[in-house]
Amino acid sequence: MSKIRETTMKSIAKKPLNVAITLALMSVSSLSVNAAETVTEAMANGTANANFLLRYESVEQDNGVEDASALTLRTLLSYKSASYKNFSAMIEVEDTRIVLGQGDYTVGPTGYNSGIYSVIADPEHTELDQGYVQYSTDEFTAKVGRQVITMDNHRFVGHVGWRQDRQTFDGLSFGYNPTKGLSLKYAYLTQRNRIFAEAADLDAKDHLLNASYQSSIGKITAYGYLLEVDNNVENSLDTFGIRFSGNSLVGDTKLIYTAEYATQSSDSATTSFDADYLMLEAGALFSGFTAKVGYELLGSDEGNYGFSTPLATLHKFNGWADVFLGTPAQGLVDLSVSLSGKVAGGSLMATYHDFDADEATESVDDLGNEIDLQYTYKVSANYSMGIKYASYSGESGRADTDKLWLWLGAKF
Repeated sequence: MSKIRETTMKSIAKKPLNVAITLALMSVSSLSVNAAETVTEAMANGTANANFLLRYESVEQDNGVEDASALTLRTLLSYKSASYKNFSAMIEVEDTRIVLGQGDYTVGPTGYNSGIYSVIADPEHTELDQGYVQYSTDEFTAKVGRQVITMDNHRFVGHVGWRQDRQTFDGLSFGYNPTKGLSLKYAYLTQRNRIFAEAADLDAKDHLLNASYQSSIGKITAYGYLLEVDNNVENSLDTFGIRFSGNSLVGDTKLIYTAEYATQSSDSATTSFDADYLMLEAGALFSGFTAKVGYELLGSDEGNYGFSTPLATLHKFNGWADVFLGTPAQGLVDLSVSLSGKVAGGSLMATYHDFDADEATESVDDLGNEIDLQYTYKVSANYSMGIKYASYSGESGRADTDKLWLWLGAKF
C-alpha cells in the first residue's frame, strides 16, 4: 500500500489537476468499499432525463458556395445520482443525426462537404457531453470531469447551447458562497470540447476566475480569464474586467441597465496585442414588453487585432447570422435596439444591429446591419417549438446572409 501511495503522490506533484481527480476517485472508491449499500441506494435513487431537439436550418449567402439546408435531431440522455455524504455523479451522452437525408451543408473542421455549401455547424456525432463527480454543500461546490461551465451572460464563457453539439470543458471547477450575495468561482480547464464533435477540440491550460456581489443597487462582478492553448507554442490570452447590472422601478416601469469594461492582452513568441471591451445597455419593462438599446465595442489594436472571446456563446451576440463569430482585426462596434414580449401565448423578440469597425481603414469601415426575429411557443411542460430568422446586409466585402430555423423540442 505504501508503494501505491508513493506513486500517487509523485503523480499529483506532476500536474495540479491530478490532485482533484485523484482525491475525487479515492473518495468514490472509499464510499464503495465502506458503504456499498448506501452508495447503491444513492445510484438507484438518481434521476434520468432525455432531451430531443429536431431542427431545420437553411442558409443563403451571396458568395461562391451553394445554399445550405439541414434537418438534424439532437438527443441528450443524462443520469445524475442522488447525493451521498455530499457526493454525487453525473453522466450525459449527446448524439446528433441527419434526418431524412437532409444534409446539404458544410462543416469545415470535420471535412464534411468541405467548400461545397454554406456552413451549418451541426456535425453528426456521438460523444460524452458531461461526466463528472461533484461534492456539494450549501456554501461550496466542486466538480471534476467533463462539465458545462458558464460565467455571467456567456459573453466570455458559455456552453454554445444553440448548436446541436454544445460546448463543454474538461477540468475542475469550484463555487463558494461564503456570505449572502457573494459568489466566488474558479475553474481550471484542460480541454475545450468545442461544437464540431472532436474535430476541433483543444487541449488547454485555462484559468477562469469570477467574483460577484449582489448589492442593493445591483450585481457587481469582477473577473479574470487567463487562457492558453496547450500546443507547445507560446500563446496567452488574458482578459480582466468588471461588470455591473441592475434595475429600478419608476412608477409602474422597471428600468434595467448594464455596464461592462474589460482589457485584453494577446501574446505569442512573435506578436503582442492589447484591446479593450466596452458594453453599455439600457432598457425598460412596460406592459409586458422589454425594450433595450445596446452598445458593444470589441476594440482593435491599431487595426491589427480584434478583441477575442473564444470560449463565449458567440451566437448570442452580434447578430444571429453569425457573421462576426471572429472579431475583425479592425474591431467591431455593435449598436443594437431590441423589443421582446409575450404575443399570442408565446415569446416574440426582434433586434436590429448596426455594425461598424472600431478602427476603420480604406477598405473596412461600415460593416453592415442585421435584422433578427424569433418566436417561441411552449406547448406544454414537455414540448416546445420555435421559428427564427436572421437577415444580414453586408458591407466592406462581407456577403449578404439570410438564415432560417424551425424547431420542435421535447424533454422528459
